[in-house]
Amino acid sequence: MSTRGASARPDAGDFLVEARDVELAFGQTPALQGADLAVASGEIVAIMGPSGSGKSTLLHCLAGILVPDAGEVLFDGRRVDRMGESERSLLRRDRFGFVFQFGQLVPELTAEENVALPLLLGGARRAAALAEARAWFGQLGLAGMEGRRSGELSGGQAQRVALARALVARPAVLFADEPTGSLDSLTGENVMELLVTAARDQGTTVVIVTHEPRVAACADREVFVRDGKVTSVTAGRIAS
Repeated sequence: MSTRGASARPDAGDFLVEARDVELAFGQTPALQGADLAVASGEIVAIMGPSGSGKSTLLHCLAGILVPDAGEVLFDGRRVDRMGESERSLLRRDRFGFVFQFGQLVPELTAEENVALPLLLGGARRAAALAEARAWFGQLGLAGMEGRRSGELSGGQAQRVALARALVARPAVLFADEPTGSLDSLTGENVMELLVTAARDQGTTVVIVTHEPRVAACADREVFVRDGKVTSVTAGRIAS
């Protein structure tokens, strides 16, 4: 369903994350060509589109990983695109959480150390950080696996550890790029259910890139990207 000339701005809500007419090219290849998106605080939005459409690039711009060539990216009213690398790094560390397709756990660390990592990087004492991390294992069905390393975990278990790591510091926004892409259907559904439940409990805003309708169905809205532009958006719940 197209809305207002393919704008992806909700009609109501307190916008926490915004992209305004964002453009980005890799060399001579355009990736984003005027992408426009606004996400309300507490909302879960799924970004969908074919391979090469620019959906992951849009997420990376929103998260401050990439800086657009033109347009504006805002978080909580602040211009992320005008920040220096060090300021954006602090923003990603302190306010954002990330889940990627393959989890990207640190193989040298145990599962509980992986979960505690954002807290440790933020200056928390090791004992307190590990205690906070352990509290997630029962919640995510991982009790007894605290001491295992990534090579000793199944794909679904590793992705749940990655989810706990993304949420342990209570980020304002969780960015998830194909979080179930490497999982079978049942495991993927379980991970998404846990992600949505945990995010709702914490009031975390979630932006998910996916090509899977079953994953997008967990979101409040589905945004479609094609040829570097947001072309349509489904209506849904706007968080208050």
